[in-house]
Amino acid sequence: MSQFENDAIFWVELEKIRPNPYQPRTDFDEARLKDLAESIRQYGVLSPLIVTRHEETREDGGISTYYELIAGERRLRASKLAGLSQVPVIIRSVEESDREKLELAIIENLQREDLNAIDRARAFDRLAKEFKLNNAEIGRKIGRSREYVSNSLRLLALPQEIQNGLRTGAIYEGHARALLMLEGRPEEMMTVFRDAMVRKLSVREVEKITREIAWDRARKRDVKPEIEAMEREFAERLGTKVEIREQEGGGKLIIDFFSPEELAGILSHLKVVSSESGIQSSETKDSEPGAENPPKDDSFSVERFSI
Repeated sequence: MSQFENDAIFWVELEKIRPNPYQPRTDFDEARLKDLAESIRQYGVLSPLIVTRHEETREDGGISTYYELIAGERRLRASKLAGLSQVPVIIRSVEESDREKLELAIIENLQREDLNAIDRARAFDRLAKEFKLNNAEIGRKIGRSREYVSNSLRLLALPQEIQNGLRTGAIYEGHARALLMLEGRPEEMMTVFRDAMVRKLSVREVEKITREIAWDRARKRDVKPEIEAMEREFAERLGTKVEIREQEGGGKLIIDFFSPEELAGILSHLKVVSSESGIQSSETKDSEPGAENPPKDDSFSVERFSI
């Protein structure tokens, strides 16, 4: 664990501070930077930057000192706009590893909600590829779930134009997740994306369109009419695309969802339906004790399928 030097705050010349080479942010809102610069002019830099101290040999043989930024990129840029010559810093020990520099920069941005979804996904991707961390390990580092990391990384599968729209705020992350339903169908995905941009469609509207396209694709599969009818009923009841894949002796029931909240909603709905079904079965048995149940074909019974 790296330590701060006496937990003290030092004042350092701006010109001696170099950017963090592992800074995950690629976009900085100029208007927000100007607002921050104006605040700094009035009140100063209220939160110190975090840096590491380094020495290098000059061409004349002398030794010069410089500082490498770990956290505080926006404050550094805004301080320059505000015309400051010095800023307060906390100096971390030089043993800071490259991975720790990247982790700290990511964590700071996440805590301040400064990272857009694409920059966040790219930062996770760097942690995975450069430092060999899996999704669960990345999640623990930043206090998020493995699913949160996995869903973020999926955004990098989007075409570059859609990634740019998400990074610049032209669409929301919910739009992007809905478009991922059309993964493997880039032309249709781009058509829906451009339509959403032109018509200013909401996330729910884009979800509806992508589900309909995915449903049309599912209908073109060579499936039995009974299976197709069951898929349609499942989709209507759960409010999402459902696909039934028959296999010898059973099959699979595949339910699409776009977020943990939606998955929780689907589960709650299934619990309610299961509870109501149990009550109805009990009432039927009590009211018709002598009734005989006619035999029925169980070829398409849900009991034969696994989720």
